[in-house]
Amino acid sequence: MSPGDTLRSSDPTAASRGWGYPRVVAAAGGAFFAIAGLWAMVAPESFFDSLATFEPYNQHLIQDIGAFQVGLGAVLLLAALARADALATGLLGVGAGSAAHVVSHAMGHDLGGQPAIDIPFFSILTVVLVTAGVLQWSRSTPPNGPPGDPAGSGPKPGAGTVRNDADQSSPTGSGS
Repeated sequence: MSPGDTLRSSDPTAASRGWGYPRVVAAAGGAFFAIAGLWAMVAPESFFDSLATFEPYNQHLIQDIGAFQVGLGAVLLLAALARADALATGLLGVGAGSAAHVVSHAMGHDLGGQPAIDIPFFSILTVVLVTAGVLQWSRSTPPNGPPGDPAGSGPKPGAGTVRNDADQSSPTGSGS
């Protein structure tokens, strides 16, 4: 069976067990964005001179761009590697980008803006995002491991069935 076969299998959990093209692209894209973002944050002049030669040079802007690239990378890497649900992935990935943004503002506190307001505000936002992401992660990940884990701890038959309290006549709540 080739890696692409898992995407065509009649087994609904087969795609979650293999890597497949989308997961490889997400991991590679995530690594690219995370590395490029870290480069822009740590060495903004080098990043500007090599890739972002859009005048005028603005250290804070380049570092902010790096922070947001770190967030994009985190979302893709979490989606590819951790196999958490979409809400947990989004909250944690954006939380990582927000944390990098706090670092960007702390590094450039002397470049303008209102550091006494910006840094605490972005810090609180980061804590809220990451806390919500961890909470969602803990609610969405079975105790034995992440959904689709090859060890068999993934979704069980009937898992995810949605019922409407007003109509309990079918497993989907549709009444048919």
